[in-house]
Amino acid sequence: MEAVILSGIQAAGKSSFYKARLADSHLRLNLDMLRTRHRERVLLAACLEAKQPFVVDNTNLTQAERAVYIEAAREARFRVVGYCFWIDLETALARNALRERRRPVPDKAIRASLRRWEIPRLEEGFDLLWEVRAVDGDFRLTAAERL
Repeated sequence: MEAVILSGIQAAGKSSFYKARLADSHLRLNLDMLRTRHRERVLLAACLEAKQPFVVDNTNLTQAERAVYIEAAREARFRVVGYCFWIDLETALARNALRERRRPVPDKAIRASLRRWEIPRLEEGFDLLWEVRAVDGDFRLTAAERL
């Protein structure tokens, strides 16, 4: 049983990473899709009860935001893995402008997210933490910290 928490600013590649690496094995919790925190809580509770591996595909910018999922997963005896998405602001803005299926996020929102972002740390309750960088249409992972 595994809970995966993605963290990073908009357009950093979180959803693309989920689709490429985790879609076949983990259910996706995403506020863009679910639209309300209530729906997200219901689906999270169902995953925990069913012992269903899941991914929280939101920005998860602060330790407090991530703690909600980490604490619930730990209580249900899930392994908790974090993926920290590194991207420079200019690349994120350029990627955001190319979004096809949805409207781009306002540039000022991406800038504000970068200012708010608290880099995930193992001490938050992760069993494993990865750094992720988008490179040439793929993803390069580096183990950030391990227990």
